[in-house]
Amino acid sequence: MTITGSQLARRDPMTFQKSNDQAAPVPIDPAGLQILKRTVMVLLGPLYFIFVAFVPLLCGERRGFRGWYWRLVKRACSRLLWLLSIQVDMSEIDRDTLASDTGSVIVINHRSHLDGFALMHVLPDAKWITFAAKKELCDAALLRRGFKGAGLVEIERKNGAVALETLTKAVQMMPARSSVVLFPEGTRTNSESLGAFKAGAVLVARTTGRTIRPIVIQASDRLLPRGKFLPRSGTIRVKVLPPILCDTTATVDEDLARLRGAMMAVFDKGADARRDGHVIKIDVEVA
Repeated sequence: MTITGSQLARRDPMTFQKSNDQAAPVPIDPAGLQILKRTVMVLLGPLYFIFVAFVPLLCGERRGFRGWYWRLVKRACSRLLWLLSIQVDMSEIDRDTLASDTGSVIVINHRSHLDGFALMHVLPDAKWITFAAKKELCDAALLRRGFKGAGLVEIERKNGAVALETLTKAVQMMPARSSVVLFPEGTRTNSESLGAFKAGAVLVARTTGRTIRPIVIQASDRLLPRGKFLPRSGTIRVKVLPPILCDTTATVDEDLARLRGAMMAVFDKGADARRDGHVIKIDVEVA
């Protein structure tokens, strides 16, 4: 006997929602509370953003600034997601894994503008990260000082060789507990699976001797698809994978294939249960 997704939803709606990533996300707050939260965000959010943005101008040269500033940014990301009625699920085991992670380059897939906020929200205080920012964002004096104070890595994306050299040097200077976060797909992807990976993260890891720590983010594009401005309420899932040690006897492409394969195995898990959008076919025995 074959049961379609619509029939399964009538029998057990929660089973249907959990087993089909293409189903509409389940809001975590009622509509009225969502409206209230987003009103507060619109009224007070700009003031809070200005405060966070100007802190590096005032305190960027102080000793220990980067440590407490990143915690401030982390709290800001958590508050933003709360106001948007978005929660992020990550297991305690994965949280402990990230807290003890050292000597790594972090690689995450990119589905939505929410990805960076979700990662910052679940990041333990014991783990420090930074992001690579394109040089164009640093052209303005205000942003340049803020990014420099926060420890972001300025990248010249128009010249791949220069960008790789700059990134490699920055990683070599980082303490073991710090990691740069890279998006190997290069941009947000709309495909059902992961997009093609660029080799930058593998090249940096091989040159610096660091491991690669893959992190898979799921469902963020369901809440904020490409082309949309206001996200829907729901849940984003974050999974921390075992580290990957580059094999210097293998080619860069082989290391890249191992990395992408490991992330795809997690991202695509359960994909065989989905057929034609919302229709799921499940074979069951009938007495």
